[in-house]
Amino acid sequence: MTPEDPAGRHAASTPRGRERREQLIRIGLDLLAEGGWPAITARAVADRARIRPGLLHHYFNGLPGLHVAVARRATEMIADPVLDALLAAPDTASAVAAVRAQIPAAAAERNLRLAAELLVRALRDPRMGAERRDWTRAVQGRVAARLAETCPDWPAERREGTAMLCTAMLDGLMLQLILDPDRPAEPALAATAALVAEP
Repeated sequence: MTPEDPAGRHAASTPRGRERREQLIRIGLDLLAEGGWPAITARAVADRARIRPGLLHHYFNGLPGLHVAVARRATEMIADPVLDALLAAPDTASAVAAVRAQIPAAAAERNLRLAAELLVRALRDPRMGAERRDWTRAVQGRVAARLAETCPDWPAERREGTAMLCTAMLDGLMLQLILDPDRPAEPALAATAALVAEP
């Protein structure tokens, strides 16, 4: 384990170790969805995994490292399918259609609970806030790079601004669904599609 890898990923260097590490992350995700961050204690995770609590130090450099790993995995689970579909689209209209197709799964009840916990923790915990910031900047970089391919005439400033707006729109939509889960996202997505379709 190194300072550059506080979540202890190098501790799981064997197939068995990687399998155990994945099990602990899954348990952490379940606990996060059930009871928020206070539910992810060393004892609760160890009891479900039937291991000694001290093994969390081996796999994650302690409980804070497990929290980071759980936050990373939750973010990937919620956002990556939407992002991958967006980046794979050949044009803007297809990109909007791809996002429309992915949002219902991303906005499932469990995902909304996880997203709410991630947001609150990022606002309160500087370490988690830095993780979220770095992830957002990486996503914006990927979107800007894709725009460089699909819109080569755009200046860099426009690509970067569009990438920032795109990620902000997705974040805002998820926040709206967290605050008002009974309100459907489809009207907003349909309006986005209509705006894009305008000449």
